Amino acid sequence: MSVLLTTLGIVLFVVGVLISVALHELGHMLPAKAFGMKVTQFFVGFGRTLWSTRRGETEYGIKAIPAGGFVRIIGMMPPAKGQDPTKVRKANTGPIQSMVENARSAEYETIAPEDNGRLFYQKVWWKKLIVMASGPLVNVLIAAVLFTGLFTLYGARVPQTTISTVTDCVIPADQASADRKCQDGDKVSPAKQAGFQVGDRIVAFNGTKIDSWDQLTPLIRANTDKAATIVVERNGQQLTLQTSTIVNQVLDKPGSDKYVSVGFLGVSPENKLERQSVGYAFDQMGTYTVATVQALGRFPEKLVGVAKSIVGGERDQDSPMSVVGASRVAGEIASSDLDVGAKFASLIMLLASLNLFLALFNFIPLLPLDGGHMIGAIWEGIRRGFAKLFGRPDPGYVDVAKLLPIAYVAASVIVVMGVLLVIADIVNPIKLFNG
Repeated sequence: MSVLLTTLGIVLFVVGVLISVALHELGHMLPAKAFGMKVTQFFVGFGRTLWSTRRGETEYGIKAIPAGGFVRIIGMMPPAKGQDPTKVRKANTGPIQSMVENARSAEYETIAPEDNGRLFYQKVWWKKLIVMASGPLVNVLIAAVLFTGLFTLYGARVPQTTISTVTDCVIPADQASADRKCQDGDKVSPAKQAGFQVGDRIVAFNGTKIDSWDQLTPLIRANTDKAATIVVERNGQQLTLQTSTIVNQVLDKPGSDKYVSVGFLGVSPENKLERQSVGYAFDQMGTYTVATVQALGRFPEKLVGVAKSIVGGERDQDSPMSVVGASRVAGEIASSDLDVGAKFASLIMLLASLNLFLALFNFIPLLPLDGGHMIGAIWEGIRRGFAKLFGRPDPGYVDVAKLLPIAYVAASVIVVMGVLLVIADIVNPIKLFNG
């Protein structure tokens, strides 16, 4: 049964990824067609073609490797300045120049004279910007729909003022782990000393009435190592407990790698599933967006740790992973002891987070990513706008073909990183649950 559930989880996640990829490419194709650009191919996947059909001038299909997709819009690269686009020649003036001109040649071999006016580079800059931005924006929309549906229909676990666990000892955050137990020399937690019990509901802290856990946390942190008078409700009666919080290192916030020294009590709250508002969903999406941008900034550093994990090092739980690793996590969620609702919610969260990552990754202003073409379109608009403003000659199209050497290097780096993550996800995968 476990194997069946694991397989089901993987299949559902992969299908969700493929649908996301297809919608991303659809985001490029629909505005391209609406603006009169010629689109010859729309494929999900890479490699050998498994199935295809032609509708008008566009071939639609599925390829063997479910790791992306593409839309072929004709005329992405303009001809060189003063060059007849119907007579692009292969260059032999040097390796880099040859690379650029050979790419132009390959681009224009499939262009017919009647395609004039329908080529991507010939369109006004803002139309090109819309076409390239629409793909990742679709992923943002998918993430928004999934996050909103998840939090408004299923809910989020909200910490209550009732205590679920009382910590026996004080363990610094940088030593905390699932199997870390109290050891000789560890300080007894203030909550344990004061006699807190599971089920106690915190009513007041140092004279301040407590209505939520979010209200209590900053009060405890700000108390550092001072005395604390805490009123709890136990079995219908209110009790006053006396203790002193101590200074301990904790993570600044969930998902952060920064430690701060704050007051520590040693209790954890019960969490209750509660449906949330649309505003809450967008607020959470904003939080995830910031965290994803920060993760992208730390990606090279994290990748070093991933490489070390392949040869026997410890794999960090928050390290990046490939679609293979994400699929494995989806299978692990499906076969876990969580209830059906929690499993489904976790899979939705995983897929929403992946869509948000794909969008932000594609917005990076570097070819061959969508962001690279977007920057080219924006720069073209700026150049032509200034030329028109100051009465100067039209500078023409931005020649993105000149950036192909950089694009090839970037693409190679992306491929190497992808392969490295896949190997790590096979050799030393991230596991959500022990065992």
